[in-house]
Amino acid sequence: MKLHELAPKEGATKEKRRVGRGIGSGLGKTCGKGHKGQKSRSGDRRLPSWFEGGQTPLHKRVPKRGFRPLNKVEYAVVNLKTLERYFQSGEEVTPELLLQRGLVRKGMPVKVLGDGELTKTLRVKAHAFSQSARQKIESLGGVCEELKW
Repeated sequence: MKLHELAPKEGATKEKRRVGRGIGSGLGKTCGKGHKGQKSRSGDRRLPSWFEGGQTPLHKRVPKRGFRPLNKVEYAVVNLKTLERYFQSGEEVTPELLLQRGLVRKGMPVKVLGDGELTKTLRVKAHAFSQSARQKIESLGGVCEELKW
């Protein structure tokens, strides 16, 4: 086999469509693109999926309400009833330990809330405490230590 004998397999290539070569060719005048409109023009026609053809887009038509603060802190919440269930008396509760036991999500500050009853003395380290949680923990001789976030 020689270099000049190389050719693609039969049926692997197509002839290029020659448009605009007269009415008898079947692809004359509008060249198979129909009449007018964005898709008949030359140039890049790729549009973002949210483009609505010039109609006012949905995100502008829908009313906007309220206020969303940029510096809002979302806490991973742990209630006292959860601490009661998963920890022994005298144990130290830390965000790392809560994450390890699957009680909070990674990358979120931990806040302890006062829902439920606590009967154990715990040393709790968290980023925030509700007033009732702090009061219940400290009334049993436990310690609430606030961590920096």
